[in-house]
Amino acid sequence: MRNFRKLEVWVDALDLAKDVYSFKDQLPKSEIYGLSSQLCRAVVSISSNLAEGCSRKSEKEFVRFIEIAMGSAFEVESLLILSKELELATNFDYQPISLKLEKLQKKINALRNHFANIV
Repeated sequence: MRNFRKLEVWVDALDLAKDVYSFKDQLPKSEIYGLSSQLCRAVVSISSNLAEGCSRKSEKEFVRFIEIAMGSAFEVESLLILSKELELATNFDYQPISLKLEKLQKKINALRNHFANIV
């Protein structure tokens, strides 16, 4: 069994989640049950699926959870783009969080490729 706490990508996913939770406070209160809620669920899903995948015995199962984490990362990206397009957080600088997300997506992809080659 792998120790997810030692995965740099898991630590980075937690860091992104903290940023997203700060960002959601910039959204209008009318989005608390909509975009804000979905954004928080998606960002939490990244680190959660990486952690759950670490509990799996086979590399194939681990890769599947890595892929689910990647899907959640893209969902976060889509929701951030939507909030920007809808101008829901007009005073928020999206660039730092977008760069952090892009780096995380690359790390998740590298992790997936590493273990996919083992399978």
